[in-house]
Amino acid sequence: MLEGKIIKNISKYYTVIANNNYYVCEPKGKFRQEKISPFVGDDVLFDSSTLIIKEIKPRKNFLNRPRIANIDYALIVTSIKSPDISLNLLDKQITNILINNVRPLICFTKIDLATPKEKKYLDKLVTYYNHLGIKTFNNQKLEELISYLQDKIVVLTGQSGSGKSSLINKIEPSLQLKTSEISKSLNRGIHTTRHTEIYNILGMWLCDTPGFSSLDLSNYTEENIRMSFQEFANYSCEFRDCKHLKEKNCGVKKAVLDGEILPSRYENYQQFLREVKRWK
Repeated sequence: MLEGKIIKNISKYYTVIANNNYYVCEPKGKFRQEKISPFVGDDVLFDSSTLIIKEIKPRKNFLNRPRIANIDYALIVTSIKSPDISLNLLDKQITNILINNVRPLICFTKIDLATPKEKKYLDKLVTYYNHLGIKTFNNQKLEELISYLQDKIVVLTGQSGSGKSSLINKIEPSLQLKTSEISKSLNRGIHTTRHTEIYNILGMWLCDTPGFSSLDLSNYTEENIRMSFQEFANYSCEFRDCKHLKEKNCGVKKAVLDGEILPSRYENYQQFLREVKRWK
């Protein structure tokens, strides 16, 4: 038996790296009966002769969208234009990542397409998210990003067309990952990445994943959502279990009115709570 790490998944086949060798394996049949699914990033035990994955080692964390395990950071690749920035989807990704005990980062892309007014607004967003402890980067200063991610396993996540594959290509042009034009009628990208794969690049482990245009939070609780908006904890409310909705003397609502909390953050918080309630 060998121990290795899954670095690629296409259909039922999983590429495992062990001792600098690559093995294309299948999971044992009992996994399906037990409703166990290996994830890219999983540390596994496998039989090198039969190429069957026998055991999945305990995970330190994982995400279901995208499906990835044992990661240090989730880098949310967010385009400013083409497709236009969606703060709702950005915050939804941050919520999903934080609930699953993964540290989020943000990389803004396509800044060259933004107007001066849009760039000024972007500066405001960068300041706010950095203040939350979510470090931000952009694809025009890759040296800073590469330095920060040394020796880390990082999943790139974001909507289709945001530039995940393009970002990896810019870091390592020899990979020549497939990219496509944006659909002008839909203002969103066309899926080009069809599978999840980890690449060892310049001292980093970068995982490219299929893009998406929506994200489901229905499996989470209202408390999960509330705790993921970490800045809300900085404000005092009259009621200890305040949900920051219709309650009186709510410090969070006052902070929104005072300009201390981004209106988009509070609006997205309200929407996410409604989504969770709808499915309960």
